[in-house]
This record gives sequence, structure tokens and C-alpha cells, in this order.
Amino acid sequence: MISRWGTAREALRNAASGPAVTYGLIAVCCAIFVISPVSGFNPVYGLGDRLLVAQAGYFERWGVIPAELTAGSPGALLTPLTALFVHGSWLHLLGNMLFLFVFGAMAEERLGRLEFVVFYIAAGYLALLVFAVVNADSEQTLVGASGAISAVLGAFLFLFPRARVTSLFPFLFFLPLRFPAWAVLIFWFVLQWLAARGAGSGPGVAYLAHLVGFGAGFVYAWGRYGRGTRVNASAATEGESQP
Repeated sequence: MISRWGTAREALRNAASGPAVTYGLIAVCCAIFVISPVSGFNPVYGLGDRLLVAQAGYFERWGVIPAELTAGSPGALLTPLTALFVHGSWLHLLGNMLFLFVFGAMAEERLGRLEFVVFYIAAGYLALLVFAVVNADSEQTLVGASGAISAVLGAFLFLFPRARVTSLFPFLFFLPLRFPAWAVLIFWFVLQWLAARGAGSGPGVAYLAHLVGFGAGFVYAWGRYGRGTRVNASAATEGESQP
């Protein structure tokens, strides 16, 4: 009995000292999505055309509309914050949350909970703001945590470049292979850069926000910790998944 209670206390202690912010962000994003009209689970929004109208109104209310944000509308200035917790589809949500789960825990442990949450929100706001400024005439709504999560990836690259993560690549027949974080994240960055060059101003993925977030995260980690604080590879091997 003593052993069982000791194990339970240890588990609670480990949970309390774990990446509470990362798990909290994932939980909040998932909860908001499930109750939103986008998930299709909330019967309040109805079906068919009624549901589509509700979804459009939902994105316009909580998402970033560059033309409105750059015009200086007081209400629009808050939308980069609310847009961080809004996602456009199940695939959008699950993809973002997977990246946050894989890379967020170790970044949070290194930065600390308070600094991590401030960093996450500030970098996400900056990424969406820059995208809006560059596309100032656009009426397309922008939602998602991609800019903030990209910042986490950038910080992770600086802090844990030799950490090994398990990844799936389509051109390798989706075989789960372990690579150093620097290889995975630089490959991801190059893909975003190439996609951003070919992206138009219409609806789609905001690759520019990804690049801005990633750069902001890397520069912040470099400025905050300098060259002598990176964690060695042997200490940075947790959080394996398929980003």
C-alpha cells in the first residue's frame, strides 16, 4: 500500500512539474474547436447552409482580416490574439497540435512556464501582424496557431539542435525514421520558404506567418541564451512523434 501511494504521489509530482502550458494550450485549442461551428459537433449551429454561414461568421469575428487590422480598427487589433486559438479544419488543428506536442514540452522546460506562454503569444501575434501588413489589402480571414508554433520550432532549433525526433516523410514512403532536430526543422523551414515564394494573395496557407514566427523564435532564443546554453543531444531525446 505504501509503495502504491508513493508511486501515485510521484506521478502527481511529475505531472505538476511537466509542461503544463504546452498541454494547456493544446487542451484550450481543442476545446474551442470542438464547440465551434467548424467541428460539426455542436448542434446549435445547424446543418447545411446554416452551418456554412455560422462558420463564415465565426472566422470573420475571431480571425485576422488584414485590411481591417492595418486600417487600425480597435477591435481588429485583438484578432491576432483570438486567431491563435481558432483553426479552420480538423486537419489544421491536429497538425498544429502535433507539432506543439512534439516540440513544445522541451522548449517550455527550458524557457519556464511564464516566459514560454508570453513568448508563444507574442511571437504568434507578431507573425500574424507581419502577414497582415504585407497583405494589407486582403479581405481573406487568417486563423490558426501556426505562427506561434513556428516560433516554438525556431527556438527549439537553437536550444536543442541535436535532439532526435521521429519523423515521417512522404518521399520515404512514410517510414518512421529518427533524425536530428536541426535536419528536420531546417528541412521544414526550406519547404515553407519555397511554398511562400509560390503562394499568391488568395486563400490558403499563410507560409509567410510560418517563416516570421520561426525566425522570431530562433532569434529570441539566440538573444536570450546565447551560444553557450544549448542542451546536448543525450539530454534532449524526449518528445518523439511524427511532426
